[in-house]
Amino acid sequence: VSVKAGGSISIPCLYSSQYTNHVKYLCKGYYWNYCTHEVKTNQKNSAKFSISDDKIQKIFTVTVNKLTNNDSHYWCAVEINDGADDRDYFHLSVTTGTNSLYVDNQEKTAFLGGDVTIKCHHQRNPGEMRWCRMGSSCVTQRSGSIDGTEVTIDRNVPNVFSVTMRGLKTESSGWYLCVSGNLQFPVRLTVTEQPTKSKYYNYKRETYRNASFGRTETLILTRVLIFTLLSAFFFWFMLKIHSKQLNFDQYNCVILLFSSCFYICIDSNQNLYCKMNKCIFTKKTEPQNKGTSLRVEMSLHHFDRVII
Repeated sequence: VSVKAGGSISIPCLYSSQYTNHVKYLCKGYYWNYCTHEVKTNQKNSAKFSISDDKIQKIFTVTVNKLTNNDSHYWCAVEINDGADDRDYFHLSVTTGTNSLYVDNQEKTAFLGGDVTIKCHHQRNPGEMRWCRMGSSCVTQRSGSIDGTEVTIDRNVPNVFSVTMRGLKTESSGWYLCVSGNLQFPVRLTVTEQPTKSKYYNYKRETYRNASFGRTETLILTRVLIFTLLSAFFFWFMLKIHSKQLNFDQYNCVILLFSSCFYICIDSNQNLYCKMNKCIFTKKTEPQNKGTSLRVEMSLHHFDRVII
């Protein structure tokens, strides 16, 4: 597998169904007898190495991060309790330049019944290129099929081997390989169900209904709040008027007009009283009680002219 220094690569390792519940691991080193165990399925992953086991497809995947020139020789291995461990060797060709074989994205997602295109970039003769599924068949011609899925190959673009798979099924999910000579580059395809239009419509309708209910609820609460404030203001207003009437009880009159500066009231004999700045003045020239009262005697007709 051709990989770039500093990057990461995931390698799928196929095993037999009899080893489904066995421990799988990655061993580093050119010689099997001297390789070191880097990660196991019964241990925690590290920042450098990780492993996962798909027991349905009988494939465990190892990932190597932060690739360097020392990341060249590895073994996919399965522990065998009563014998030698089963293993397969793979080689990573780490380069700082352009890879001899690579894809834009190692992980591809597509919808059920749809299609997907994978572009394999290569530096070799395109006649050597082929598209394979791990544990299954390969397509080398312009068209073919793998496990019932239609496959077409386009080689019109220089140094690009474009593969399109149509009529995808759930079973189409899995690991595939771009192959050029003795180089391989793995690609994992995941096929999911496409959301239907009705589900999207129902979601939008439910969202709109919830939003409408929220607006109606807010409007009702706002109206209740305004009504409460107005009611409180009305009672405060009536209480204030009542308190002002009490201040004029000594004159037995009722307030006709008031503001922050003065109040005017009238008694049963249609005599008007004016209170200004909390000081009451009467007709007498000398103020009573330190001179703040003035009694005005006139008819209601005269009072109207005073207001104007």
